[in-house]
Amino acid sequence: MNSVDRAFTPALELAESIRNLEVSPLEIVNLYLERIDRLNPELGSYFTVTAERAIALAKSQTEKLAGLNKPQELPPFFGVPIAIKDLTPVTGVPCTYGTQALLGNISAYDESVVWRIKAAGFNILGKTATSQIGSLPYTEPEGFPPARNPWNLDYTPGGSSGGSAAAVAAGLCAIAQGSDGGGSIRGPASACGLVGIKPSRGRVSWAPVGDYLSGISANGPLARTVADAAALLDVMSGYTTGDPYWLPDSNPTFLEASRQKVDKLRIAFSTEVPPVGEAAAICQQAVLETVKLLTDLGHDLEPGCPDFTGLIEPFTAIWQSGAAASGIPGPALEPMNRWLLERTVSAGEYLRAVNQMQVISRRIVGFFEKFDVLVLPTYMHSPIRIGEWADLSCEETLQRIINWVAPCPPFNASGLPAIALPAILDNNGLPVGIQIIGRPAAEATLIALAAQMEAAKPFPVLDFK
Repeated sequence: MNSVDRAFTPALELAESIRNLEVSPLEIVNLYLERIDRLNPELGSYFTVTAERAIALAKSQTEKLAGLNKPQELPPFFGVPIAIKDLTPVTGVPCTYGTQALLGNISAYDESVVWRIKAAGFNILGKTATSQIGSLPYTEPEGFPPARNPWNLDYTPGGSSGGSAAAVAAGLCAIAQGSDGGGSIRGPASACGLVGIKPSRGRVSWAPVGDYLSGISANGPLARTVADAAALLDVMSGYTTGDPYWLPDSNPTFLEASRQKVDKLRIAFSTEVPPVGEAAAICQQAVLETVKLLTDLGHDLEPGCPDFTGLIEPFTAIWQSGAAASGIPGPALEPMNRWLLERTVSAGEYLRAVNQMQVISRRIVGFFEKFDVLVLPTYMHSPIRIGEWADLSCEETLQRIINWVAPCPPFNASGLPAIALPAILDNNGLPVGIQIIGRPAAEATLIALAAQMEAAKPFPVLDFK
């Protein structure tokens, strides 16, 4: 296997190759570090590369592997390189939150997903680019190079997990962690031709801190295959003492679910997201081609969509409070986030917004009493060019964001699980994806369905050299 093929090998297959002594952890880490050194200056997918730490761990893992009689008993992802989004603390590594003022902010602890990732045997290559404080659906924070879409470098990989998505799509890591507070995993997954999972509320712990913005955000995986994403979600999932809400462990595991036969499902679909309207023609095409695929696979398809009316205002009030919740002083924020900071609502208004969001969420969840799955666009139009909205006013930018990401926030608000999957390419060679949304805590159903769809219609892997 040549180095490019190995760089794009699914994470589960890499782990198996390591256990079978076909390749060493050190060889794998050096392969990815060489690609990062050569390609990241153009791609902008990493803020921080922890090369020395990664090499030291890879050497230790390689030595350990040589001394084992039963390599199959290793942790599931022993020696596999991963990237962590730069909103997520990793002990001893800078966590900038996409803010120049925090370049010297060295994390004193691991977030729960990080210690679970370490325990699974992964080797962390570095911290990936994010929009500043994760607030925007494109990854162009002031003072950092913009993250670029490896399918077409003139365009964004989405945000705020844009760096993680770009790194996986370009073969600069095997798999990556992201977080999603309004589409920040699903949007970049769709823009970069990947699988991205926003799990159910309570599936992945935020320990040692509390939840984020009344539970709208969730950590999740970005991967090139459904099985990889499912296996990383298995690693991430689980209760940690004191979590404000939690779910029992999945049975079967999510990886097992990706290998199971799928019973006939009742699936709703829509190319329209009320009250925003119809998605762009290319996004409608992605949904309709998915509908045909699902029909051919034997599922029952029916037009339908929950009523999202009334959600934009309370969700926006909660989301924009993230600027104040960050604790970063206004002068250190870029103009859009300073403007959001100035718009921060009062405590009473915030609590009323949470109440409104939860009432509307009951209506959204109620839709799934009739359906198992809902198919929607992920974004309302294709990825934008780098800097395309740079000259807009903050008010205009906010409206563009709302109109673009409209299919995503309802499922952050309701806490429902959702998986973004690649569907087609647009005229600029950019992936356009769809998302499938399921009932509360029904990730296993979505993963089984996603794996069935992937097997029936594989999406091409980008050959990024």
